[in-house]
Parts: sequence; structure tokens; C-alpha cells
Amino acid sequence: MDPFTTLAQSLGIAFAAGISPYATIALLGLANRMNWIGPLPGILDGVSHPLVIALAGFLATIEFLATLVPGVASAWETVHSVIRPPAAAAMAVLTAWHGDALLILSAAVLGGGLGLATHATKLGLRYAIDTSPEPVTNGAANVLEWSIIGSLTYFIWQYPWLALGLALLLLVLALLLVRVIWRTLKGAFGSVFSRELKG
Repeated sequence: MDPFTTLAQSLGIAFAAGISPYATIALLGLANRMNWIGPLPGILDGVSHPLVIALAGFLATIEFLATLVPGVASAWETVHSVIRPPAAAAMAVLTAWHGDALLILSAAVLGGGLGLATHATKLGLRYAIDTSPEPVTNGAANVLEWSIIGSLTYFIWQYPWLALGLALLLLVLALLLVRVIWRTLKGAFGSVFSRELKG
């Protein structure tokens, strides 16, 4: 396969892992076992082992439930700051493992960077969403994230460049959304605080 296409695939998987490595592995493995995608390159095929799918699915379910609880969601996301970027780099390396050393190292560096950017953006969104005291917005965010991961793990093997382009567009839009939400929250809390001081 063309090394640039492989790199695009590895970065698409890294983006998904930056959102949730557990859901990415579970959905990727399941899609491969169902022959919706594949064959997966090299040792990435290991994600389709039933035990790997079961473990990743279990952790993804725990993550889904934990992030429904305000407060717990922010703590979960914070802890995963040390998990998601390395996991994204590892998934990118596994995707490119059949290539030469330059391709593998490029996938590791770029995949890790993209995973970090994706996680940091998600972290900002989750902190903002977590200011609401109800689980509905967290649940909607979870469903949206899983939909993005599921779509990406399928389309990255069919249309790698298009899927990667859409992933990067989503990242930029999410960054802009984080900025708008935090400005809105800052303005709302600032006006409440100033009213309390005057009162």
C-alpha cells in the first residue's frame, strides 16, 4: 500500500483514539470481525481477537457510564490525559507497522500529536459540559463521540484521505466550539459574580 495512504489511515485511527482508545479498539475489532472492513494491516489485526474486543468494550462501557456523572466526568477526562495521547501514538504505530522505519516513526510522532490535540480539545469541551448539573448533555456528547469513532473506524479504510480530512475539520470546529462555550460561561459567571458583589 502507498505509504502516504497508510499514514492517513494511522492518523485517522490516532484521532479516534484521542477521543476514546477503548471505543476505537472495540469498534475497530468488531468491524473487522464482521468483515465490514479489512483486512487490517499487520499486527493491528490483533484488535479483532475476541478477548481484546471484550476488554476494550468493557472499558468503553465503564467510560460511557462514568462520563454521565457530573464531576466524575471531568475527573475521568483529566486522568486520561496521560492515557489517550500515548494510546493514539500506539494505534498509529500498529497501523503503520508493516511499513518502513520512517513511516512508523512518522506515524508515532504525528499520531501522538494528533491524539494529544484531540484529547485536549475533548477535555475542554467536557469541562464546559460538566458545568451543567444533569447527565443529558454528557449522554448526548457520549453518543456523538461514539458515532464519530464508529464512522471513522469504518471510513478510514474505504476513503482514508477524505476521512482524515473530515477528522481534522471536526477537530478545528471543536476547538472553535470550546472557545465559544468558555467565553459564554466566563461571561455568565462574571455577570453573576458581579451581581453578588453589588448585592
